[in-house]
Amino acid sequence: MFHWNLDPILLQLGPLAIHWYGVFFAAGFLIGYQIMHWIFRREGYPTEQLDKLLTYLFFGTIIGARLAHVIFYEPEYYFSNPLEILMIWKGGLASHGGTVGVLLVIWIFVRQNPNMGLLWLLDRLAIPTALTACFIRLGNFANSEIVGNPTGGDWGVVFEKLDMVPRHPVQLYESACYAFTFVLLFALYRLGKTRKEGLAFGLFMTLVFGSRFLLEFLKTPQAAYEAGFAISVGQWLSVPFILLGIIMMVKAKPVRV
Repeated sequence: MFHWNLDPILLQLGPLAIHWYGVFFAAGFLIGYQIMHWIFRREGYPTEQLDKLLTYLFFGTIIGARLAHVIFYEPEYYFSNPLEILMIWKGGLASHGGTVGVLLVIWIFVRQNPNMGLLWLLDRLAIPTALTACFIRLGNFANSEIVGNPTGGDWGVVFEKLDMVPRHPVQLYESACYAFTFVLLFALYRLGKTRKEGLAFGLFMTLVFGSRFLLEFLKTPQAAYEAGFAISVGQWLSVPFILLGIIMMVKAKPVRV
């Protein structure tokens, strides 16, 4: 049994508070940027475009994730307190919405930069995105949020900010799944095994949201209205992404040289 009671604030500088979650979130983006910088240089694309792409991805992730949380997880509260929607520093981001936001801004970016193919970019962005998702779940663990169900035994993690019950550290389970996805995609890319357009992206969607679907069975309800549901809100939202991933893998075609 492991007791967890980390202060979510890493550093307080007057009115400015630096949270562990923000550190993990930023670390994921910055390391992901370095990976994409290496990929761009390796494949002969101008790295100047990457700075613009990073800005698109950041805002697409934040806006999409926030809106999804508001709409699917706490609609009654936020529609009664609309100004709270803008207060993202109080928490409340949903990965499914972040994914939709990212896909939308990538589509916009490719339209503005026709020298890049949509599937080419999606396949390569899947690699650092899996790693970023891994870091974000570590941030959730630091915050003692998105906790798992009680283990029913004398083992697990006790999130003291919540109660004294040993629970599944489902954030770490999920983080490990995303780390595995990152290592797999990166290894396949280095070995040249993802030469079919859309294959890496499809594999990413299937593994990430497939593991999310399965691990939801171990999570406490994230939406107040889903208590008693056989399938959680997170699982329902994961299904379209899993199906998209499978379709992309099945329809993947070799890259024309």
